[in-house]
Amino acid sequence: MKQKTKSRIEVTLIYLFLLLMFVVIGYPLLWTIGLSLNEGTNLYSASIIPENWSLEHYKWLFFSEQSNYVQWYINSLIVAFATSISATVIVCLTSYAFSRYKFVGRKNGLYFFLVLQIFPVIMAMVAIYVLLNTIGLLDSLLGLVLIYVGGAIPMNAFLVKGYFDTIPKELDESAKLDGAGHFRIFFTIMLPLAKPILAVVALFNFMSPLMDFILPRIVLRSPENYTLALGLFNFVSDQFANNFTRFAAGTVLIAVPIAIVFLFLQRYLISGLSSGATKG
Repeated sequence: MKQKTKSRIEVTLIYLFLLLMFVVIGYPLLWTIGLSLNEGTNLYSASIIPENWSLEHYKWLFFSEQSNYVQWYINSLIVAFATSISATVIVCLTSYAFSRYKFVGRKNGLYFFLVLQIFPVIMAMVAIYVLLNTIGLLDSLLGLVLIYVGGAIPMNAFLVKGYFDTIPKELDESAKLDGAGHFRIFFTIMLPLAKPILAVVALFNFMSPLMDFILPRIVLRSPENYTLALGLFNFVSDQFANNFTRFAAGTVLIAVPIAIVFLFLQRYLISGLSSGATKG
């Protein structure tokens, strides 16, 4: 087989694979958007985007007195931002300590982080419920944030620690010779170089609370404290209110803050990767 023909076949297969991935990912998204624009509560329509489309479900979510969607949205954003910022700060400090300092239990601590990832979160649900109930944080957004932050530390700390290990220690030593202390080295050298991995950690920890259902279901009890995933579940779980069109409208809007945060953090990823590629 000629090299030119072989290359054409490879390119064709690549495009077919990309087309298949687009259908797998794009069709459910377009179907959900079309469902959210469908009038009434009908789950099916003749086309993906209905001919007589309407924004009545979006208006109901934001302006109806029977809807708590705005409150759920605010609760979700509070939990997401608090989790993202807190987890990123704690993970960054923890990872830096494991990467640059030698102390008793350092090696065992890293192994402990790995062991924690072996067990599924569902195993700790009863313990989480009892713990939050004991300290009076059951049915509160603060309790939910603490659980998310605690669960984010082990894997993310191990990940960021590996990134810190790739930064040459000669930079630390040069800064110490110039009179820089530990905090100055951390804030002026390590943090700027670690922007790409910290942006990834911040993004993932922002996305998780917006889409999680199990933890809010266990921790939260009052409807005014619900997050989006838990609140929207009521649209399809009630025996006499199986409104999938309102549910679809609510789920579509979850993507808005995630897209905004991704676009904001994208420049840090690009700048960090670009600067790393030009070093030599």
